[in-house]
Amino acid sequence: MTNSIAIFCGSAVGTDTIFLDTAQKVGQAIAKQGKTLVYGGGRSGLMGIVADSALQVGGKVIGVIPNALVDRELAHPHLTELHVVTNMHERKTKMSELSDAFIALPGGAGTLEEIFEQWTWAQLGIHLKPCAFLNVEGFYDDLLKFIQLTTAKGFTHSRFTDSIIASDSILDILLQFDTFQAPQPKWGMVDQQELVK
Repeated sequence: MTNSIAIFCGSAVGTDTIFLDTAQKVGQAIAKQGKTLVYGGGRSGLMGIVADSALQVGGKVIGVIPNALVDRELAHPHLTELHVVTNMHERKTKMSELSDAFIALPGGAGTLEEIFEQWTWAQLGIHLKPCAFLNVEGFYDDLLKFIQLTTAKGFTHSRFTDSIIASDSILDILLQFDTFQAPQPKWGMVDQQELVK
């Protein structure tokens, strides 16, 4: 059962209003299902919209933000909880610890880096949590095709490619989370500390 959902998304709103509308629906859907929203703690872009939308319907929202961004007045001031960490590495680790599943909404390099790290950690057995792409109007079509190419060319085992959830519906993704069966990691479960010593 997924009780807390991490959202990775843009700190900008993008060029199409559907991105904004989708971010609102995501925050509302997570909150209305009684799940906790975990995100990067900012108040700008899609990040702020997701958080505000969840808070407006009574949801619990936990932010995790590096101290340097707090100092630049980017931290959301009205969250249920705000964890201030030292750097971006600690941010991602903390978000992973607090979350049962991960969703990438539209975003740029930071969004991709965050969701791919969690997908990599699942392959390594650091965790067994699902990763999803909310594929708004085909935003991630080319990326998902590329992921399939990494399998076709022998770089990603098909069980890991097949484990990625992709949908244009947040409700569908949340439903798939609750029935998710994690693939067997490459080498069994691994303590994350073993990889960062």
